[in-house]
Amino acid sequence: MRAVTWHGKRDVRVDNLPDPRIEAPTDAIVRITSTAICGSDLHLYELLGAFLQEGDILGHEPMGIVEDVGSGVKEIKPGDRVVVPFNIACGTCWMCRKQLFAQCETTQVRDQQSGAALFGYTKLYGQVPGAQAEYLRVPQAQFGPIKVPMGPPDERFLFLSDVLPTAWQAVEFADIPQGGSVAVFGLGPIGQMSARIAKYRGARVIAVDLVPERLQMARGHAIETVDADTVEDVVSALRELTDGRGPDSAIDAVGMEAHGATIAQVAQAATGLLPRAVADPLMRTTGVDRLTALTQAMDAVRRGGTVSIVGVYGGMSDPMPMLRMFDKGLTLRMGQAHVKRWVEDLLPLVLDDSDPLDVEHLVTHRLPLAKAPEAYAMFQSKQDGAIKVVLEP
Repeated sequence: MRAVTWHGKRDVRVDNLPDPRIEAPTDAIVRITSTAICGSDLHLYELLGAFLQEGDILGHEPMGIVEDVGSGVKEIKPGDRVVVPFNIACGTCWMCRKQLFAQCETTQVRDQQSGAALFGYTKLYGQVPGAQAEYLRVPQAQFGPIKVPMGPPDERFLFLSDVLPTAWQAVEFADIPQGGSVAVFGLGPIGQMSARIAKYRGARVIAVDLVPERLQMARGHAIETVDADTVEDVVSALRELTDGRGPDSAIDAVGMEAHGATIAQVAQAATGLLPRAVADPLMRTTGVDRLTALTQAMDAVRRGGTVSIVGVYGGMSDPMPMLRMFDKGLTLRMGQAHVKRWVEDLLPLVLDDSDPLDVEHLVTHRLPLAKAPEAYAMFQSKQDGAIKVVLEP
């Protein structure tokens, strides 16, 4: 099969590899029909090479047709159309029974002190072969795959793998009061959907970004926006829009590569140039993130407000404004999305022919799998208005 593989910083290739096969009774093999590039894949493309090995298959946002199942899988069968969640969970362990699927104790990567295994996301999360490929082996297939109907285009369902449940959880964790306000920092795919979901659920949404195409997409869904590239002070602008108090809640949908943190950016780049044996322990113990979006979110949100962190962070020595956080009485919630926890809420929306979240129009580029290197480069540099890129194997 053909698959997108990592070969170094900003070096992904499409290689020919053996087809996956059933290895355990709870496995399934899925022929991929659509697979997306996630913003967190760009962290692998740019920063997290110390945790990858050359030839690792990338990707964790797939859907397709079931080709084969192990003897322990009764819930799906060959020919079914499924979406595959990015985290791998068993559905029955102590954590799963509490719907904390991103912490599944069956797939937890204990040797790295990490949560549930993820598809295509470094040795920190189990080094499970990823989904930007023609075929995918799906462990724990007795629970994970989400069966969807034939007929509607892939775009209707694909984002149940990550974007939609991640955005839904971001809004849930933001604890927006009824009729309250939320500032969404970052208008990549997660930020776009977080803004749409919050608005759908009755909140006043103000979104912050500096990329014109992203701001334009949000405005097209009647989202108020703040252009971080033109306002003098983002925090002041948000307070002016909310009676000087600040929004009730904030969602950080940016993560570790925020613009405007020059020192941390230099440190990240320097670490990425070090030999793997040096970079790995350094990133684990003294890594820092670019925290501009997060600190703006904490500054802007009103006193007693909630900050929901959905952008990916990896630093272990990040300086946090503890005095301000404590004085303002902030609540912080964060973490990988518990995908299956939110499917029941989301399925009626994606099955609705009116498409209330406009999921079919989140995709800006659809390219063949063979064009993956160009797609990564385009997405990383935000060329050609790229907001969400989908690959077709």
